[in-house]
Amino acid sequence: MFEIQPIDAITYRQQTRRSTLIIAVLFMVLAMSFSTAAVALFGEPGGDNLRFNVGGVFAAFLLTAGLLRGRFWNQTWMAPAVYGWRLKRNLMSVTNVMHQVTAAVEKADPTAMKVLRFYHLGLTQMHELDANSSDHAQLHREVEQHKLRMQEMGLDPAQTRLDPAWLEALKAKSV
Repeated sequence: MFEIQPIDAITYRQQTRRSTLIIAVLFMVLAMSFSTAAVALFGEPGGDNLRFNVGGVFAAFLLTAGLLRGRFWNQTWMAPAVYGWRLKRNLMSVTNVMHQVTAAVEKADPTAMKVLRFYHLGLTQMHELDANSSDHAQLHREVEQHKLRMQEMGLDPAQTRLDPAWLEALKAKSV
């Protein structure tokens, strides 16, 4: 289950820039080190050492990815970036079944209404965190109409959680 957390957008962008910079610098240092070491160990002076350079970069990429997922993922300095990744991943899981969600919303299915509201709230937060106000403005009317419809049905519009079981239920209904 994923829940939307209140996050200050400016702080989020500062922290994610910092964590991105740390990972990028780590990758560059590893790539340069591994490429240099590979050429020194296996290369030919004045020869074509491109494959050793590429191999060093590839090895650095694999190590960086492993460190990112294995060591850094649960560090506090990575928390904002991980949250953003999880938010986008959950929004994508809704997007992947959006045709089923919208069909069920037209039939006033409460589960679909909750899923669409979560999607709207999550998308709104993602636009705020990414400072993407142009897409947010286009969505505003649809979000407000859906919110009013939920209130008319007696559903709570503060839908900050997404239960994966809701998506599975919507998929099962459409089959």
